[in-house]
Amino acid sequence: MQAAPLPSLGIAGTGLMGGGIAQVAAQAGCAVRLYDSRPGAALAARDAIGKQLERLAQKGKLDAGEARAATARLMPIASLEDLRECGVVIEAIVEDLEAKRELFRALERAVAPDCVLATNTSSLSVTAIAAACERPERVAGMHFFSPVPLMKVVEVIDGVRTAPGVAERLLALGRAFGHTAVRAKDTPGFLVNHAGRAYGTEALRILSEGVAEFHVIDDVLREAAGFRMGPFELLDLTGLDVSQPVMDSIYRQFYEEPRFRPSPLLLQRRLGGLLGRKSGRGFYSYVEGVRRPIDASPVPAAPKPSVWVSRADAPLRERIEALAAKLGARVEAGERPSADAICVLAPWGPDATCAALAEDLDARRCVALDAWFGLETRRTLMGTPLTDSAVRDAARALFAADGVPVSWIRDCPGFIAPRVVAQVVSVACDIAQQRIAAPADIDRAVTLGLGYRQGPLAMGDALGPARVLALLQSLLAFYGDPRYRPSPWLTRRARLGIPLATAED
Repeated sequence: MQAAPLPSLGIAGTGLMGGGIAQVAAQAGCAVRLYDSRPGAALAARDAIGKQLERLAQKGKLDAGEARAATARLMPIASLEDLRECGVVIEAIVEDLEAKRELFRALERAVAPDCVLATNTSSLSVTAIAAACERPERVAGMHFFSPVPLMKVVEVIDGVRTAPGVAERLLALGRAFGHTAVRAKDTPGFLVNHAGRAYGTEALRILSEGVAEFHVIDDVLREAAGFRMGPFELLDLTGLDVSQPVMDSIYRQFYEEPRFRPSPLLLQRRLGGLLGRKSGRGFYSYVEGVRRPIDASPVPAAPKPSVWVSRADAPLRERIEALAAKLGARVEAGERPSADAICVLAPWGPDATCAALAEDLDARRCVALDAWFGLETRRTLMGTPLTDSAVRDAARALFAADGVPVSWIRDCPGFIAPRVVAQVVSVACDIAQQRIAAPADIDRAVTLGLGYRQGPLAMGDALGPARVLALLQSLLAFYGDPRYRPSPWLTRRARLGIPLATAED
């Protein structure tokens, strides 16, 4: 079957986002009309896109003839009336509701009756923008990510009054551009930015509790849990002047949903001018845009200890005993530890204190090891408030003996990596529960949009839905904070043994 011809496309607003959308559209074969209210901006955008296409051709990433043909498809225009022949017009101006509503009212007067109007807004309500139009049913969201040519995902958002066929046309257009096109409902943050809320907010919560320094949290989540960037590296890269207002806005738009509660630490730093890389200092310090390294604390010298491993989980005990023996420890086989042994716990959910009390162990001789994330890449240890310093040093020395870095943190339910990942999974499950997007689309969009090693629902399946549920229930019981309440989607599927990433009902 021959593919349907691509519509003539209009772009209203030719800045970074509008220019990127115009480039992928022209490369896909669309005739693109470029409009900008700033004199000369549309022409400058056409020239900039042409140069970018020429550079791609010089690097061998694009055929030279295709580059020239794509540039020829770009037509700067001076009036909205010149968009009359377009089948779709995408707005990509400043993130200001009234400015967008004013433009949409003008577009509606200028374009053909069957033209679809799309907004590239990342944070505003599509429904609110469409409400300015006499025919809101032809308005939808088409949210691309920056830089558009590299970020191969686009969210198509149905407003409350969007006609079904409108979203279908935009999904087909996004796929024609070579992007993964996913459909989402009009909710704060849509799909990708909504799903990404848990990563930074939970890391900030852990930092605010004094569990570990920000760079330790980054190390654990990057090296043990496999995230491409730590949350504080990401905040510095984005800029706290951008991230903090977005966190606050989404929290308010969800009527102060506890899962999205921001941390006062961000506002304090923003007010202090510690914006991140752009200001030379955020969480990290930078010299000419290069982050200054933070020296790791040295591993103490200590003799190889006797080790007794918790009997609470037999498979975990065997893994930890094998590792401890490999690292040179004397592993005790008795049902109870000797008076000189280091007691190694591996709780899933409880902190080291509660785990020690549950097994009637001497809290002075207990350390807890995160056995779920990073035994081969970065190990996380924590003690109780009573853990003896000699026990702490001996445990750190032992588990760093093969060169794998070890992070020592203060007592914390769920450690760092399991706790953050559980919250990421929980928010994704709630997105599925609210039917904001289909489970497969959640994982596809988040993997492409946020660069996670796998989608959040797939993360939940890798750990096991029942285990994620148990961790969230443990956090909820310990803190009494509804931010940790499990999603109904997760709860039912964990109890029924249904995978999260494939579950539909």
